[in-house]
This record gives sequence, C-alpha cells and structure tokens, in this order.
Amino acid sequence: MRFHVLTLFPGMVEAALGESILGRASQKGLVEFSAVDIRSYTENRHNRVDDYTYGGGAGMLMQAQPVFDCCSDVQAQITERLGRPARVLYMSPLGPVFDQQMAKELAQEEELILLCGHYEGIDARALEEIGVEEVSIGDFVLTGGELPALMIIDAVSRMIPGVLGNTDSADTDSFMNGLLEYPQYSRPAVWHGKEVPPVLLSGDHARVDEWRFEQSLAITKERRPDLYEKFVQDNPEIMEERRRRIERAKRLEERRR
Repeated sequence: MRFHVLTLFPGMVEAALGESILGRASQKGLVEFSAVDIRSYTENRHNRVDDYTYGGGAGMLMQAQPVFDCCSDVQAQITERLGRPARVLYMSPLGPVFDQQMAKELAQEEELILLCGHYEGIDARALEEIGVEEVSIGDFVLTGGELPALMIIDAVSRMIPGVLGNTDSADTDSFMNGLLEYPQYSRPAVWHGKEVPPVLLSGDHARVDEWRFEQSLAITKERRPDLYEKFVQDNPEIMEERRRRIERAKRLEERRR
C-alpha cells in the first residue's frame, strides 16, 4: 500500500514514518510512504504558498495553485499505475471523526493521498476542485495536518497483513470488536506485591479468553458506556450466550455448596 502525504514539512513526516513498526514495514516493502513538498509546486518567484484571506481575518491561507498542482501531479502518477485516481483525505475539523472502522475501510485501498493544511487552512476552491474527503481526529485545534495524517497512516498500516509481527495483535486492539482492550500483564508474575491474575497462568485458553472478554466488557461499560450500549445492541447473540454461561456457572457453584 502506498501513502502520499502532501505537506509543507516533508522532513517532519519522513522522520516519523522511518521509525519503529512503520519503518520496518517500509523496509520490507509492505508499505510505501512519500512526503511530497507542496512548496515545490508554487509559481511564486519568492517561493510563497500562502497569502492573506479575502474579507479579512487573522492568519494566512494556503493558496489554491500550489496545492492543486501538487495533488494533480501525484494523482496523474497514481492513475497511470492503477488506471484510476486515489482517494484524497484532507485533515480538517469539518470532517467525520476518524475511528477504527474507518481505518479498516481505508486499509482496503491500494493508494491514499493525505493532504495537510497549515496556517488557516487551504483555499476552498482547491479543495472543491480536488474533491477531497475531509477527516477529523477530534475536537481540538493543531497547527497543521501532519500529525493527524501520521496518526491515520499508523492506524491504517496496522490493518495491512504482515505489518505487525504477530498477526493476532491487531485483532485484540481496543475498538476492533467494539470494546476497549482488556488489561495485559508480563513477567514477573509478582511485582511490587501485585500478582498476575491466576487465570492467565492456568494454561486454559478457553478460560483466558472468557476472562479477557469479561474484562473488556467491564472496562468498556465503566469508561465508555456509549460503546458498551452499542456492543450490547449489535451483539444480542453474544450477550445471550454470556448470560447463559453465567447462569450455568452459578448453578455449578450452588451444587458444590
């Protein structure tokens, strides 16, 4: 999969994408990243890419020409490879909030363009002409779109087979099944007087899976009741089976007594 980040700060993007899991995935050829400098497309002899906004107001606005020409050049290369243009995601607080479901959807694409605004954003005419899809990462303000773009690339890349060392890692992440992730533990079994839950040391995989599900359910109910209610509504069979399992366990416990 190829990611193309259109930005005024390619060095910032390249530094982040060359490290850790993403860096290794790139070296293995599982993903490709390109940081394209929008400034290199300006026709201004002073290399400017921004100007004051019509109608007044604070701050500068990225001009339409360099942004549009940059995106058009990248799209032409993609179209030559794929026979069609790629989706263009514009990092913007006006778009829907990025989530795990969107990450899974985007991971099905062969190539993606991520357009990063700066200053007060980008001339609306360029955005309209390009046909961007606006995407937000939350209700707060950042100085540019580079950090949101990197977050989206990281989340999407995790969905690509082979990027994570353990193929099960992504499946157990928070939000993958609609619930928050269960707590995890590593060696030693006792640390600062705190013990690892005995069930995790039992070797009984069915019991471990059951414990993890119950932990995820409890944590989600406590910290994200909105997600909990949605999970309950979307998974009546799972919740019914859980109810029966709990009742069976109670009956067994009563017999023992």
